[in-house]
Amino acid sequence: MSTTDERSVFLRRESEARSYCRRFDAVFASASGSVLRDTAGREYIDFLAGCAALNYGHNDPDMAAALIAHIQGNGIAMGLDLHTDAKRAFLETFERDILRPRGLSHRVQFTGPTGTNAVEAAMKLARKVTGRHNVIAFTNGYHGVTLGALAATGSRYNRMGAPLSGVTRAPYDAYMGAHTDTADLLERMLDDPSSGVDLPAAILLETVQGEGGLNVASAGWVAHVATIAKRHGALLIVDDVQAGCGRTGSFFSFEGMGVVPDLVALSKSISGFGLPMALVLVKPEHDRWLPAEHNGTFRGNTHAFVTARVAIETYWRTPDFQAGTALRAALVTQRLEQMARIIPGSVLKGRGMMQGLDVGTGERAARICAECFAHGLIVETSGAHDQVVKILAPLNTPLDLLTQGLDILHAATLATATTDLLTAA
Repeated sequence: MSTTDERSVFLRRESEARSYCRRFDAVFASASGSVLRDTAGREYIDFLAGCAALNYGHNDPDMAAALIAHIQGNGIAMGLDLHTDAKRAFLETFERDILRPRGLSHRVQFTGPTGTNAVEAAMKLARKVTGRHNVIAFTNGYHGVTLGALAATGSRYNRMGAPLSGVTRAPYDAYMGAHTDTADLLERMLDDPSSGVDLPAAILLETVQGEGGLNVASAGWVAHVATIAKRHGALLIVDDVQAGCGRTGSFFSFEGMGVVPDLVALSKSISGFGLPMALVLVKPEHDRWLPAEHNGTFRGNTHAFVTARVAIETYWRTPDFQAGTALRAALVTQRLEQMARIIPGSVLKGRGMMQGLDVGTGERAARICAECFAHGLIVETSGAHDQVVKILAPLNTPLDLLTQGLDILHAATLATATTDLLTAA
């Protein structure tokens, strides 16, 4: 079958909403670890990893074995929010290996299976707890595209001019320059009863803005915002959908910042295997839901409980995994610093294993990504103008494969810079 024939049904029948496949137009057939393979057998190093939904790579063998055993043993496949042995095993493991070692007493609410539903639930609960409506969100934030979460999402492209309400936008850390503490501005506006900003039910933030361009909030800024939230009777919500589950090094992106959020939204890599799963961590005093008040048929994916448990047991019971992530992150930083010298004015962005290079324009970033794909590397962009080439490789990518992928990215950056120089001449 020709390449055109392989893709014909997608072009004929799939909605124009399709996105990633426009840039990476192969037909993929299999994957393992940090490698994808198309129907022709060509291999691609994966620096996208399901947009951070595959922090442990494709088809982890331990998770796959546990899931196959569960299915072959006629384990529960669809359990609504019933008690199941798979859910119990996940909750016990999550409590023992993640929550208790970090001193977190939060309860776990299983929402619908996407990150945007976790954000919706957190916003909804904050409004119930406080009796207020307004939510403070930040410039360049991305929280999902269902209407409540979309109101908190900064992207004009995603918002589409829809009539959205209930959110006040505030400038993120360093949005107004490195020497301006934007938390001071937020504090001033909330202190002033004539600022026009209603006291919020919640302040919602990402410590690293994944889709917003890998903007990083400092620990001091996050702590300041947390203090502001508490002083004004608002709940602090951390959206860890993309930055969580080890992506920034620690399991939660806010660890080490001296902050304990009231609510935490998790999705993407929480299942460990790329299976749909989302949850909200809720401080016990805020768990004021009535039964089924935030409902959903798929609020708890039993197959995802199985793989999520194995992911935690495999990767989070010793410090070795975090040490390996830190080693890889340092390599990525080193190589991106080299690439930044190739394109004048380019800027290193992000932290941990969600880093990238702001190359100035979306057009240039797109050319770099296309050049990478032509040479067997899948890497995407982010940012207000899609100007940031963003690396989201699996956290356990073998060092030689990570190096190979970075070599391809380096060569693509150099080729793009050379083309720009020739064009300018």
